[in-house]
Amino acid sequence: MKIKVKSFDETKAEEVELPGVFSTPVREDLIKRAVISAQSARYQPYSPHPLAGKQTSAVSIGKGRGIARVRRTSSGRHVGAFVPQAVGGRRAHPPKVEKRIHKKINDKERRLAIKSAIAATSSIEHVRARGHRVDGDQVPLVVSDSFQDITKATEVRDVLVKIGLASEMERVADGTHQRAGKGKMRGRRKRVPKGPICVIEGNAPVVQALSNFPGFDIVNPDNLNAEVLAPGGVPGRLSLWTTSALKRLGEIHG
Repeated sequence: MKIKVKSFDETKAEEVELPGVFSTPVREDLIKRAVISAQSARYQPYSPHPLAGKQTSAVSIGKGRGIARVRRTSSGRHVGAFVPQAVGGRRAHPPKVEKRIHKKINDKERRLAIKSAIAATSSIEHVRARGHRVDGDQVPLVVSDSFQDITKATEVRDVLVKIGLASEMERVADGTHQRAGKGKMRGRRKRVPKGPICVIEGNAPVVQALSNFPGFDIVNPDNLNAEVLAPGGVPGRLSLWTTSALKRLGEIHG
């Protein structure tokens, strides 16, 4: 399948052949499993202290008093302690570090999920179902390698507007908001919607310029994975490729 290269300078527009990986059937079930596997691999095992809620001198007062035989403090109001239903007591079934948190996936399934997620980026139905805004029906967006030589963010913005990403940048800007309550104190003060993914070959100068745009992710074709192609396990992320990145993708996946 051929696709037009978006022209943003004086060069003549041309067509490039999409690698065969874009024809892979979209397997949403595999994509979801691959994303969950990647996310669960980063979870850190946790559990409370083994003696949490148990460090007390409370003792049971025995039976025959018409009250529950739970351990009670020896001073003050003689309130219950140690037992799970008491304030400050131990937990009945606390989480344990031995629990297997990582949801594993077979290597062949993971590779197929990546190919399937790449194919979903070429489906305009999947892209619009994710909420992305793009002018026209051509996805993915492909630009010439001269895009990689841009160093200024203002020039990158002009290029993105020319190739039809003005509405997408506006959507990301409008959706960015500050979290409520204590969520602001946990290193995630702002909630930024996921914008396009830019696949660039090598460490080009445009990478630093693109990092100024919120919601944009810059990835090398060698580092593509299901999570960055389908955030949240939902396939169809809007993607921007350079011609050299497409060529490299064909070498990797055929």
